[in-house]
Amino acid sequence: MTYKAILNDNKRDGTVTTSDGITLPYTVYGNDSTTRLRLVLIHSLAMSRLLWKPVAERLASRATILTLDCRGHGDATKASGPYRLEDFASDLAQLMDHLGWAKAYVAGASMGGSVALQFAVSYPSRVLGLGLIDTTAWYGAEAKQRWEWRAHEAEEKGLGALIDFQQTRWFTDKYREQNTEEGARCRSIFLAGAVSSFAATCRMLGDFDLRSKLSGLEMPTAVVVGDEDYATPPDMARVLQSGIPGATLQVIPAARHLTFVERPDVVADALSELLDRPSPFLTSSLP
Repeated sequence: MTYKAILNDNKRDGTVTTSDGITLPYTVYGNDSTTRLRLVLIHSLAMSRLLWKPVAERLASRATILTLDCRGHGDATKASGPYRLEDFASDLAQLMDHLGWAKAYVAGASMGGSVALQFAVSYPSRVLGLGLIDTTAWYGAEAKQRWEWRAHEAEEKGLGALIDFQQTRWFTDKYREQNTEEGARCRSIFLAGAVSSFAATCRMLGDFDLRSKLSGLEMPTAVVVGDEDYATPPDMARVLQSGIPGATLQVIPAARHLTFVERPDVVADALSELLDRPSPFLTSSLP
């Protein structure tokens, strides 16, 4: 791995290169030490770590926060794939190793929630608690065909052909009307992506199914979903809650798919509550 960091007040930006040559930019919010709780936040499909900033800043007094650009996203290497969730989980493990984080609370939104879930399956003893936001363990019987359609549309027509479809899924109509600047930022991040990486990620999401792994997860888990989310609707969130022992479910009124952007206060509060839950993997001396 190679590493570069820039210190700036209470925030540190860096890059790390994984064993297969993928460069991942990341940001650490808050002072990091072995006496502080640590929380990883993983972004959604075709977005970047930058969108977690409002949530991260709200939580930085409680924990050290790590955000990263997943492979193929943001400023990370735009490898063409194919992608596997296991690769995304391994990327996070390598980043945590470099930072000296043996364990952390891990949360993700949409695609990022699927990555968090895979990380918990692959590295269960490294996850103190799990936050699953607007996400799922499986996209359904027609997932492969639907995600293939989206990948094919991007490859044939470009990402611009999907932007209207995406925006109506991301946010409620009211939020889009009242927050045009934030909507424009999400649009810009989406359109700046690489078609090949987007298509590879779509196909990855169409293929995965972690339902059979849910019952084996022992860490405290918070499931959060917008009540108007029709990308990963509340019924999918209920499958997560019922499948993971002791998981809680919070349905956020008047919110759609990117609740961590649309309702950062609510999501930050839900994650703050997760940090308060006893973890079977938390020792008196934090990693």
